[in-house]
Amino acid sequence: MSLFKRELHFRLEFKQSQDYQRTASAGLYSQPQGRGTANAGNGLARPVSAEKHQPAAPCSSGLPIPAWRKRILYPNHVWGADITFIRGQGIWFYLVAVLDWYSRYVLSWQLSRTLTADFCVAALRQALETAVPEIHNSDQGSQFTSFEYIGALKAYPDIQISMDGRGRCFDNIFTERLWRTVKYEEVYLRDYQSFAEAEASLSRYFRLYNHRRLHQALDYKTPAEVYCQN
Repeated sequence: MSLFKRELHFRLEFKQSQDYQRTASAGLYSQPQGRGTANAGNGLARPVSAEKHQPAAPCSSGLPIPAWRKRILYPNHVWGADITFIRGQGIWFYLVAVLDWYSRYVLSWQLSRTLTADFCVAALRQALETAVPEIHNSDQGSQFTSFEYIGALKAYPDIQISMDGRGRCFDNIFTERLWRTVKYEEVYLRDYQSFAEAEASLSRYFRLYNHRRLHQALDYKTPAEVYCQN
């Protein structure tokens, strides 16, 4: 699925959720009366069944496509990297993020005016200053299959490089959920007048997302709590 089609999908969902802001503000940033049972500690199975998709096309870069349904058991087990559109005033920007799938913690992000690979490489290198994952997952976009990006990963021989099948954006389901959250709670509520304004506002939002936003799937903890406790 192309970036443009994914953006249309998010916008349609957002328009159909007329009461989203009311329900989101009621409970996402405050502790509920009773904490639910812990989900993250049991491992997170990938929620999308491969049978719902056509068989994956061969990877043009020669890198492996995941054939497993991975159980994610701890922080830095699997990272996912992905790109999405960000709407500005009469212009589009591009946002990349590197996400720890277990904790939903955003390790790094970068905003760019163009779709060249350099901002993705910068985000990856920033994330690798924090930790090194066992598996790095992305789609087969030219940014993630570029010589610079693959080279940055191969500088760490223990990292397994995993790639989704072409057109199968929901193989990277945790990052897709991140994009939906970022757009519903930040991007679609703003009208960025400039690149600098978008970058500053997203910076504030990601701090809130990592350190204040509670996740039901994390037993109503924040991503930072779950990522750092291990």
